[in-house]
Amino acid sequence: MDLQGKRRDTALSEGAPAPATIAQSNDRVIETSIPSRLDNLRWSGFHTRVVLALGITWVLDGLEVTLAGALSGALKESPTLQFSNFDVGIANSAYLAGAVLGAIGFGWLTDRIGRKKLFFITLALYLAATAATALSWSVASYAFFRFLTGAGIGGEYTAINSTIQELVPAHYRGWTDLVINGSFWLGAALGAVAAIVLLDPAWFAPDHGWRLAYLTGAVLGLIVFVMRMWIPESPRWLMIHGRPDEAHAIVDEIEKSVPERLQAQPVAQKVRIRMRDHTPLSEVAHTLFHTYRQRSLVGLVLMAAQAFFYNAIFFTFALVLTDFFGIPSNHVGWYILPFAAGNFLGPLLLGRLFDTIGRRKMITFTYGVSGVLLALSGYLFSIGALSAQTQTIAWMVIFFFASPAASAAYLTVSETFPLEVRALAIALFYAIGTGIGGVIGPALFGVLIDTGSRNSVFAGYLLGAALMIVAAAVAWRYCIAAERKSLESVAKPLAFLE
Repeated sequence: MDLQGKRRDTALSEGAPAPATIAQSNDRVIETSIPSRLDNLRWSGFHTRVVLALGITWVLDGLEVTLAGALSGALKESPTLQFSNFDVGIANSAYLAGAVLGAIGFGWLTDRIGRKKLFFITLALYLAATAATALSWSVASYAFFRFLTGAGIGGEYTAINSTIQELVPAHYRGWTDLVINGSFWLGAALGAVAAIVLLDPAWFAPDHGWRLAYLTGAVLGLIVFVMRMWIPESPRWLMIHGRPDEAHAIVDEIEKSVPERLQAQPVAQKVRIRMRDHTPLSEVAHTLFHTYRQRSLVGLVLMAAQAFFYNAIFFTFALVLTDFFGIPSNHVGWYILPFAAGNFLGPLLLGRLFDTIGRRKMITFTYGVSGVLLALSGYLFSIGALSAQTQTIAWMVIFFFASPAASAAYLTVSETFPLEVRALAIALFYAIGTGIGGVIGPALFGVLIDTGSRNSVFAGYLLGAALMIVAAAVAWRYCIAAERKSLESVAKPLAFLE
């Protein structure tokens, strides 16, 4: 892109605030107020549309994962597939392995070609793979298509969490991030209801209901294509990558959607940056593992703990109910509904506290409480003191705290690293954390459940509880106080110039 001799301030719309003007020189250095302008905005219709468009993706992810859990019994009863508990665990681990590899590959592309393009690439992969899952003819084909579905979802995690951070004003960033990630559980509730209907033998044959469930998910995903049109490319990404005209035009449009600007705010602050086409992987590695190695440790620990905690328990949710409590597979959906409610209400009701009380205290609190409650409920499960109903209530209470904790892991990673490596940082720590905690968890719990021993399952619960308590200790010691601060003050862009 040839910038020589051009005046970027002519690209600003008439009536744009004076702080938005840009100074530039021939060495691709610009002075811009884009970050400050975005952070000084009140909540507007634009931000609501962002929440809806990004939240609906998490709804679909929740639908996808819930179907996988709720359909476990149906897959075991399928005359074609005839899954064992181990097969269920392996298939779920294949989904998570796909998410790991997809996050890394698509995370690198997200930082290189932009957030918006990746939205459509990853969504197309998700839809195609989900539809293909409905046509599975063997355990191997089912696991392969689940792997591809996971790859699409893994890519979504990186692009969406980057976009949340870069479009939402600083004062709302924590709560917005947690609520959008928490909307996963609205999809879980939808998946539970779908499972109740589609797994009813009075309506569908055992080998047809689960196939229709996956097809339904693919059809609903088409809605997202339309909603994605509402979201522009990240202005912060554009300004770094040599496209300041587009960046300022987008910010101008966002400001028009704000009924009242914050007139009492100080004049928008300018930053000077050197534009770049891409960030070399060597610089990415140096940033993550040298410059910000302490933050990398925090991100890794939080991601790994919540990944094991969540995936190990939720992917085997149906197996515990069917094998230990004798719940018919077509009734599992009724138990997922209250579980999903607890998971959504946690971020919704506690999310504001992450912006007021602060990240460090709330992350420590939610991780610690989740671990202690899981250990306690696991003990009650091991001695047979819980019924299916009280076990579900226990999980509902546990995940009221665990849900904002898990979302806070993504929040921490996505706001504490520089813009140029943000998506890849999310991808890398999601991948490593999920690889350590998530891929191993479902397969391990599948084996533990197959033993038929409550004490064996309790040992798995204790492992998950211990990981969460360790993560709480790490958060208390090392977490960054990023609440209500601009992204650029938490982690300066690599292209930043003094």
